Amino acid sequence: MRILLVEDEPAIAEVVLHALRAEGFEAEHCLTGGEALRRARERAFDLAVLDVGLPDLGGFALCRELRRGRDLPVIFLTAHDAEAERLLGLEIGADDYVTKPFSLRELVARVRVVLRRAQAGSGAAAAGFVHDAEGHRIRYRGHALDLTRYEYGLLAALLQRPGAVLTRAQLMDRVWGDALDSGDRTVDTHVKTLRAKLRAVAPDADPIRTHRGLGYSLQAD
Repeated sequence: MRILLVEDEPAIAEVVLHALRAEGFEAEHCLTGGEALRRARERAFDLAVLDVGLPDLGGFALCRELRRGRDLPVIFLTAHDAEAERLLGLEIGADDYVTKPFSLRELVARVRVVLRRAQAGSGAAAAGFVHDAEGHRIRYRGHALDLTRYEYGLLAALLQRPGAVLTRAQLMDRVWGDALDSGDRTVDTHVKTLRAKLRAVAPDADPIRTHRGLGYSLQAD
């Protein structure tokens, strides 16, 4: 398992890297958010441990960028124990939250739990779909789907966690993060057009489920 650690305090980073590598993980360290984004474009990571208070790009903003187009598990490190900050991190999809100073054994244990949870989720399959994430292509029941950028992003986000309900806010953050003028209705509109394209392939099926007051999920096998 390859872990990306983004921490601007070298002393903390050194001991965390040592602890992770001692447990058999392949861990890489970046001092800034910009460096982390460049590294993530070069290779894939299984989990990211992000300091919230980075000097160039805040941990929350970095999380959004790293997760664009994929469901990367994230654990936040913070020097603050403020409830509002923890809630914000959880709202944007954080898998866990660790407050400094922390026990290295506890951090490694949390990393293992989050990775196990992510692996269990990735074992689920969505009925009839084949997703080529690297090529940004999705096939449904043997047919290649002709999708717009946002339709692809929406379906890819749902495919990453079949059966799980993703709220409109989560989908907006993952798919439309760079479109500042978009609103929640944008998600509903794109779900409608996406459903029409899926029905054109299989009129008898509706794999996208609406959860009123919550969001959407994709039917799992």
